[in-house]
Amino acid sequence: MEPPKGLLSTLWNFIFFLPFFIGLLLLGFIKGIIFCPFICLVITIGNSAIILGLWPVHVILTYYSIVRAKQFGPILKFVLCVGVSVPLILWPVVAIGGSILGGAAYGFLAPLMATFDAVGEGKANDFIHCLYNGTQSTIEGSFTIVRDFTDLCLHSYFSIMDDLRTKSPPEGKNYEIRLLYLPGAIIAMVLGFLVDLPFVSLIAICKSPYMLFKGWHRLFHDLIGREGPFLETICVPFAGLAILLWPLAVIGAVLGSMVSSIFLGAYAGVVVYQESSFWFGLCYVVASIAIYDEYSNDILDMPEGSCFPRPQYRHRAAMSRNSSLAKSLQRPDSFPNPPSRTASVKSPMIDLKPLELLHNLFKECQNYGETMVADGLITGKDIEDLKSNKDTSKVMSIGLPAYCLLQTLLRSAKANSPGILFSDNVTEITSKNRPKDTVFDWFFDPLLLLKDQIKAENLSEADEDYLCKLVLLYGELERLKSFGQPPDSERRRAELDGLARRLRGITKSISRYPTFRRRFDNLVKTISEELAKKNGGSSSSSRRTYPRSASAFGRLFSQKSYNNSQIIKQGAEPADIESQPVNDRDVEPVNDRDVEIRG
Repeated sequence: MEPPKGLLSTLWNFIFFLPFFIGLLLLGFIKGIIFCPFICLVITIGNSAIILGLWPVHVILTYYSIVRAKQFGPILKFVLCVGVSVPLILWPVVAIGGSILGGAAYGFLAPLMATFDAVGEGKANDFIHCLYNGTQSTIEGSFTIVRDFTDLCLHSYFSIMDDLRTKSPPEGKNYEIRLLYLPGAIIAMVLGFLVDLPFVSLIAICKSPYMLFKGWHRLFHDLIGREGPFLETICVPFAGLAILLWPLAVIGAVLGSMVSSIFLGAYAGVVVYQESSFWFGLCYVVASIAIYDEYSNDILDMPEGSCFPRPQYRHRAAMSRNSSLAKSLQRPDSFPNPPSRTASVKSPMIDLKPLELLHNLFKECQNYGETMVADGLITGKDIEDLKSNKDTSKVMSIGLPAYCLLQTLLRSAKANSPGILFSDNVTEITSKNRPKDTVFDWFFDPLLLLKDQIKAENLSEADEDYLCKLVLLYGELERLKSFGQPPDSERRRAELDGLARRLRGITKSISRYPTFRRRFDNLVKTISEELAKKNGGSSSSSRRTYPRSASAFGRLFSQKSYNNSQIIKQGAEPADIESQPVNDRDVEPVNDRDVEIRG
């Protein structure tokens, strides 16, 4: 839909659209009021049963894991056992309260959003969709939320506790607390809280009128010119709600600043302990006010700098700042020439969502899994061990998703892509169009670094084949020998082994994502059916070869995905597709022992 031209045309479109907006808003409110109590009840009862039922197990396992942790010293274990008591006691109250509020918000807002979504372009029977959309989907979504929360409390939590018990200390040296600096750290923490809370609150309150009028000015400007959130017709109702609810957003920002000031000031205790100096802790208390002031200026697009002093609170502040700057400016060896800016014109700029990417990762796992079952790489024993929680080598739970990620990284490295390239060899995830999600960044940056490392290794065809089998069958030495021969060079074997362990460690972290377990169970069910067909003789007994670069990521952009998320402005400047540098520490949390076999 083209934006209206001229003041009278814009005014007429606004007046003409206003009754539809009010009608949809009232209908959405009615549906939200009807479904909110039931949805809130389902989520609250389901989550509360999981929270209260597993709370004793969580308490016992948490203390047991801390006591048995190999990387903590005795004094640190004692402090952690004492400190973790408060979160464990508050967990049921906070989690149940959050379930009540989250269930009420989801039960009210989901039907409201679905009502506006029903009038999108290209849909028939808009009136029927306005009444029906957001009813069945909201009810199903509430049960899905309970299922994902159950997987988070069971699978993800127990996986984290297993790593805590089995992970060895770095360089064989335990983490320990220096008791000498604890009193000074506690005093600095209290002083930071007492000083930062009033000053940060005052700064936030003083800047709130500027945030209010600046936000209104931007939203009304976009409304008149049909830009920003008002570009697409389906986004206009939500943008209209943004104008009405913008004061609430400003109030929320002020309250959020007040809450964050507590943690900002309490960090002074960490500075005292790290720098072994109470004076540096006091300097941080003063500097933290300037840090918040500069940060808020950047957010509100105000002049840079701050009127508050910012003393140095680190011994090696200048050196660490220069080293980080050098790392950020350093170009990886795998990019001898900078990527062309015109390459982004060929690739559509699409707003990607983490859940869509996860969904298509499992579509790829299904395709590869069915083929591996036919080839004998995945056996019935692997599936039975997974169902009985005896999957020590984790061929299915870790190896198969890691194998699919490896295919994507190999394809991206061969194409000299600055990001993650899909199977269509056109669409890619870069720093410009990647999902704006903090959790996604935890996985995206390490994968980019691993892709650069794979490209720097300059793998041959035989090396790639062995690496693929190694990622899938890591720990199954006999099966690995039957499907592929390792390189003759010990150095090359060690390099490939390190890449495989790193990728499996990243995949294990991804497996803790809330929706991963539910999708993985559906994948196992599909592969089990394929294995049953093979054993029943319905499939051909001949071995098949599968392409290593074929990917189901290309299905990510279905017709619906294009209609909902592809936004390409006419005459827009080409986007810079150079990805941001990835520091080495992005991969450091992935420990090699994540993939060790438990005896």
